[in-house]
Amino acid sequence: MSPLRSFWWRAWRGLRRAVRLAVWLAAAVLLVLILGTGQELDRSLRGRVMPFVRDDVYDFVSWEAEALWGKLTQDLLGVQPYLDGDTGTATLTAYLTTLAQVQVIEAQIERIYADPAVADPAAFSAGLSAQRDRLRARLEADQPLAEAILEDQVSAVLADEGFALLGQVLPPVSMHMTPLPTLLIVSPRDRIEMAVQVELNPIPVEQRADIESAIDARLDVSSIIEPLGGLSLYPSMIVETSSLAQAIEITAHEWSHLYLLAGPLGLEYSLLPETRIINETVATDFGRAIALRVLARYYPDQPLPVYPSYLDPVETVPDEVTGFDFYATMNETRVHVDALLVAGHVDEAEAYMEAQRQVFVAHGYAIRKLNQAYFAFHGGYQGGPGAGGTDPIGPAVEELLALNPDLHAWLDTMRGITTRADLLAALDAARAAAGITVSPTPVPTVQPVTLPD
Repeated sequence: MSPLRSFWWRAWRGLRRAVRLAVWLAAAVLLVLILGTGQELDRSLRGRVMPFVRDDVYDFVSWEAEALWGKLTQDLLGVQPYLDGDTGTATLTAYLTTLAQVQVIEAQIERIYADPAVADPAAFSAGLSAQRDRLRARLEADQPLAEAILEDQVSAVLADEGFALLGQVLPPVSMHMTPLPTLLIVSPRDRIEMAVQVELNPIPVEQRADIESAIDARLDVSSIIEPLGGLSLYPSMIVETSSLAQAIEITAHEWSHLYLLAGPLGLEYSLLPETRIINETVATDFGRAIALRVLARYYPDQPLPVYPSYLDPVETVPDEVTGFDFYATMNETRVHVDALLVAGHVDEAEAYMEAQRQVFVAHGYAIRKLNQAYFAFHGGYQGGPGAGGTDPIGPAVEELLALNPDLHAWLDTMRGITTRADLLAALDAARAAAGITVSPTPVPTVQPVTLPD
């Protein structure tokens, strides 16, 4: 090949490569423009909500790895199996007493930082901060043992109730006190529905308010970010609480979620809103029942908690000092809001909720926000009259437990129920078996209201 021909051949090959590269680059740009980052564009409500909170989504993977390592270390090296019952009870009580002291000190420090009259809050609270840090170091060292004792006590009661196989409760009880995520709940404005829920980092209240305002304004929805008390991971996430009754109740509550996964009520948790409400209500009643049993067995000197009840009006008496009945007022509020929304009076419903919120605040209940999303979340835990309104799930679950006080048999019955219709049918059957003659329980409908012009 002549030098001239060789030159033109190399030039032609170079040009072809350049053209090919340009075509590839153009195709890549076109694909990026069409497909974005390669992820499908999510036009659902959840997809439109996520850009507001993407940087604050909770990292469960990191938490799970750390929590599992802590539990493994405690199982291998802990001394809890060698403690007698009295020593374990005293150890857990001492841990919660120290935690209560820390929480009091932390509240004092927060008030100092919030006081505009304090010029240098860091210096003013230095002594308190040092005391808090010393107590926190002790808590960190004692927490694995305290958790193991609580797990053992709850397991023993569960075994007594028939939840053990060959002496082992399944799944084994495992919990970890930890700062919990906050939960973003989004509801449409024209009805009460948990349309979106996203677990977020523990963020301060002012940041929560900013996120809610942005979502509500841009998407025309109702949103709220609420703290959580527990999550049924493994180990279960439990809020850091100095209340023994609450710690036991939440531990049993979250354990029951794991147990329910063996049946439709757990497996179909997210398929229907009513299934989620039944599941959470069953877990609420179960957690309370176990808490009462653990306290009676291990802490007989401590007063038992009094829980709200649909069946016993004595449990929901008004405040002895003010005469204000939180549960009745919240129930009345939910019923009226439902009626307004069914009638299409969205603005009126929202104005009414804000007026009622101010009533609650005036009586000492610091409800930051009362809206459709609030009721969608709190109405899902129907452990007594309140945010559930006329929904029959809470009363039916509680009455079924009263008719069948065998917790194991009751929970096995409940994990096969996923709809209101099935729940009410089960209640009617249980009443008939107990010789109680009543009319079949109807699924209620919300009646619209007529507003004055």
